Amino acid sequence: MSDSPSPAPPARSSGGRIAAVIAGSLLALVSLGFLAAGGAGLWANGEKDDDGYISTRTEPFHASTAAMRTDNLDVDLGGTAAVLGRDLYGNVRLRVTPHNGKDVFVGIARTRDVTRYLRATAHTRVTDVDYHPFHADYATTGGARRAAAPATQRIWAAQAHGRGVQTVTWDVADGDWSVVVMNADGSRGVDVGVRAGANVPFLNEVAWGALGIGAVLLLASVALLYAGTRTAARLVPAAT
Repeated sequence: MSDSPSPAPPARSSGGRIAAVIAGSLLALVSLGFLAAGGAGLWANGEKDDDGYISTRTEPFHASTAAMRTDNLDVDLGGTAAVLGRDLYGNVRLRVTPHNGKDVFVGIARTRDVTRYLRATAHTRVTDVDYHPFHADYATTGGARRAAAPATQRIWAAQAHGRGVQTVTWDVADGDWSVVVMNADGSRGVDVGVRAGANVPFLNEVAWGALGIGAVLLLASVALLYAGTRTAARLVPAAT
């Protein structure tokens, strides 16, 4: 009578296979995020204009008051600008086109200075903006005092004023900031088109880096999924 066959070696632990499948699935999701971000970055880099800016379309903004301002824009660079240099963070560019035939002013200043300048003057805050489709929400603050001509104020980190299209470029810096658009003489009734843009340094390099990371993570996820789902090999005893 032949000997009984030797028992097959234990198969790979089902718990280990499940863990590999879960880890592989999570890595696949993360890799897709990196790949999507990299693709979007390359697309955006291709949309830059001749000056290296990515810009919105020119959209209409209007206010019946003497000034239109943004809410507080909180910029926190975490102190890295002092180490890496402010040029690494790029610039913001605003192009403002007047629609009412008046000279226009556009400026960027500390929020506290803007609040002090417009105190007791009727002005309008842009509280929210949607771009698809375009829609702006406004809130109006009352006041009877006529606004002093904005160009005479010494609060602006960047400003431009005059007839026709005005362009202001601002080096991004730490702090709380607001954008202000007015008629250059401080009169009521602001009606403009605004095109906003940003110069993002190293966008191409960052996009390719994200694609590379995504590809590596995708390969790792495939390896884990294969290890977790393949059939465990079993030894078949030889006949005696």
